[in-house]
Amino acid sequence: MKLKKLLLVITSLALAFHLQLAQAANPKVKMETSKGTIIIELYPDKAPISVANFLNYVKTGAYDGTIFHRVIKDFMNQGGGFTSDYEKVKTNDPITNEADNGLKNLEFTVAMARTGEPHSATNQFFINTKDNDFLDHTQKTTRGWGYAVFGKVVEGQNVVGAISRVATGAGGPFSSDVPRTPVIIEKVTVLEE
Repeated sequence: MKLKKLLLVITSLALAFHLQLAQAANPKVKMETSKGTIIIELYPDKAPISVANFLNYVKTGAYDGTIFHRVIKDFMNQGGGFTSDYEKVKTNDPITNEADNGLKNLEFTVAMARTGEPHSATNQFFINTKDNDFLDHTQKTTRGWGYAVFGKVVEGQNVVGAISRVATGAGGPFSSDVPRTPVIIEKVTVLEE
């Protein structure tokens, strides 16, 4: 009986250690915005293509000086694709949609933005400001592909909330949902563990 308890304790400790190692392996980025700092944990085990794509833009400084150009209260904050002068940021080739990875578009998750074409995501991303299950993958069809979640805001949820509540209207090439006062993504860096 004592041996069974000892084995159970050892197994539990090993599992806890393994989970801690797996969590520690997830890279994090610091996104400094004009509204405050956001820390995003990335999930390369579930979305390797999306994470590699996002980190490439981070490491090349492509997000520095961009804006959240589309903010819809009780939905999401979208950014990464335009400067404060509404100049489109240069992008790399579109990536494969990984929305079938099991991750859901829950509040504070980060997903790749795209056009109506499922495999069209480049540099734009969005932060869900509520649970948006209608954005989840349902099937491998044009309508069912969904939007690939690849990370989650683990610090700075209050900043995400503050961004979601800014006054919006028309701006640049957009007829609506543009923050009246630009919300600037000043700098994005990879945090060293």
